[in-house]
Amino acid sequence: MVADKGKKLKLSEKAEDDNSDHIDEKLVLSIEKLQEVQDELEKINEEASDKVLEVEQKYNEIRKPVYDKRNDIIKSIPDFWLTAFLSHPALGELLTEDDQKIFKHLTSLEVEDFKDVKSGYAITFHFSPNPYFEDAKLTKTFTFLDEVTKVSATSIKWKEGMGIPNGVNHDKKGNKRPQAEESFFSWFSDSQQKDILDDEIHDEIAEVIKEDLWPNPLTYFNHEADDEDFADEEGKNEDDDSEEDDDDQEDDEDGDEDDGK
Repeated sequence: MVADKGKKLKLSEKAEDDNSDHIDEKLVLSIEKLQEVQDELEKINEEASDKVLEVEQKYNEIRKPVYDKRNDIIKSIPDFWLTAFLSHPALGELLTEDDQKIFKHLTSLEVEDFKDVKSGYAITFHFSPNPYFEDAKLTKTFTFLDEVTKVSATSIKWKEGMGIPNGVNHDKKGNKRPQAEESFFSWFSDSQQKDILDDEIHDEIAEVIKEDLWPNPLTYFNHEADDEDFADEEGKNEDDDSEEDDDDQEDDEDGDEDDGK
């Protein structure tokens, strides 16, 4: 009887092993099929991205003459870009008093994607003759490489007695606006010091100009933009972080209670 029980036990273990092997084979087969489907989806997504880029490139060409027409009109409006910058909730904080005097000579601004949209873009500031620097235009270019962004910018040719360190004489009497600690024009010299950005590091000034100011600067010139839009977006991010912190704190408290038990 004891021998029979031993045989039954061994047979049972063998059956379980066979069943386990069968389950493993089914699982592997399912995962392989799932991977094939994911690869198919990835291929479709790549094709869709290419089509989106083609459409974007097409409409960039259509927009170009309209942007040129807009720039021609803007040139006839005194201090247009200075006003738009100062009215912007993020960009306005970047202009020192010296910068504001220089911006009075800013005649036009251009944001231009490369012909291959995904390869980069350039932001160009055009200035009328002024007492501050020799350049008629200042450009900052962002070229997207495999895993980094190459940045290049105009090296500003400051006139004698001018430049970021000394610039124009300050006159702060009666000025209630909080002043930036660093000149906006240091944004151009920054790229001389570091011409490569990792994928996880972004040029926030460039992104705000390209994605927010450039599409419709009239909104900011007319003071129509709602500061709350910017504040809400930032607040949303802060709330998300706060919720995560609260969840972490609750988890810690639950853990402490369990330890107490």
